[in-house]
Formats: sequence, C-alpha cells, structure tokens
Amino acid sequence: MNIVCVIPARAESSRFFEKPLALILGKPMIRWVWEHCKEVEQFSEVYVATDSEKIKALAESFGAKVVMTASDHDTATERLYEVSTKIDADLYVMVNGDEPLLTKDYITQCIPTSIGEGEMYVSNLMTDFHNPVEVVDSTNLKIVTGHNNRCLFISRSPIPYPKGNMDYVYHKFVGVGAFNHKALEFYHTTPRGPIEKIEENDSFRFIENNVPIYYYNCHCRSLSVDNHKDIAGVEAIMKGEME
Repeated sequence: MNIVCVIPARAESSRFFEKPLALILGKPMIRWVWEHCKEVEQFSEVYVATDSEKIKALAESFGAKVVMTASDHDTATERLYEVSTKIDADLYVMVNGDEPLLTKDYITQCIPTSIGEGEMYVSNLMTDFHNPVEVVDSTNLKIVTGHNNRCLFISRSPIPYPKGNMDYVYHKFVGVGAFNHKALEFYHTTPRGPIEKIEENDSFRFIENNVPIYYYNCHCRSLSVDNHKDIAGVEAIMKGEME
C-alpha cells in the first residue's frame, strides 16, 4: 500500500495559540512529531497540514513537506479529508501535532496489513489510564472496545461503570488514526449525528452509521499537549527516557 502520514497543525487553538510552535526541550513541538513520523518505514511521505504561513515556514525550515489547507475546518479529520483530495494514497495515517511522545513503534500499530476491496477502513490507537484522576477528567476520551478491537462507544464520562466488577482498566484516546479514501469520503459527505454533537467526538460519524472502527491498545505513555502546563510533563518524561 501507498501510505502517507499527515500531521494536522493549526495555529488558532483557543486554549493554546500557535501550539505547534511551542518549544519542548528547545525544539518546536511540530518538529518532534515530524521526526518521529519520518522514522516510520511504511510511510512513503510525511506532510504537515496547516492553515498558518508561520507554521509552514517553520516546517519547511527543517525539511518537512507542507500542504496548505482551509482555515475553517471544524475537525482534524476534515483537514485530513482535504489533504486526501490533493495527495493520492491507499491509506492516510493522521498523527496529531500535539503528541510529541509517540514514536514509530506506537504509530505503526494502527496500520493494517491489507484492506478489503471496496471496504472503508478506520483505526485508531488507545492506551491504558494509569492515573484515576485522568479517568474522571472530561477532556480525556474513554474508549470501550469489543473482543475484536471494534469500538463500541466513546465518552467523556468514565465508561463502563464498575457496578458488577472493579477489575477493569480504562482506556484513553491516543492521537493517531488511519483512514482509507473511502472512509474519508464517507466522513466528509455524512452529516453529524446527535451523539457526535453531544459528545463532540467525530468518531461517531462512523459509529452512529454502523461503520466499524477499531481501536488498538499500543500501551504507550501518551501525553498530548493541550495547554502550557502539559509541556512540563512532556519534558519530564523525555528527560527520563534520555537519561
């Protein structure tokens, strides 16, 4: 398969303006993500998708290829769809630009060995929660899957509720997803459903329409950078791994 990687990187984040440019151990966050993605042998190319000339200039300064996209996308998946109309590939792997800790061994776990003719393919990554405080934090998405890794439901609430058994490890979303063109076309042409609107999670574009999506547990130490204080946490983990 021809597999390309796309890193969405928008500047106008309400919680963290120009977040991709934030320095982590002296290096812009977008560069950390790009360098990890460039190490994945399965990728024919890695693109930064942005609507910011400033991010474009920075990315090109360290050798990244850039696709300029519209500034009115509501979701990263919609930005990925736009990229798919400009760059032809069998599979598009989206790695969020605020996930500087994700290395190639984790990223590759959502890449299938093959995709059936005419099928839509969507997969994502998740990992275990280790801090119970994170489980009740509504900014963290909780993922519930069946025995075949098919996603059953996603919520900002702690699910499943531990009524009958306390022996359960909760799983959280990790910012890596893989889509073929048919799945992105379906996403683009299908209106938002009621659950997607309530939870503000666009995976429901597929779930509410009975399109299977899969979540694979990569057992990684993921910490997405949502605000300035998260940088200290990411730097602490990086320093620990470097020592």
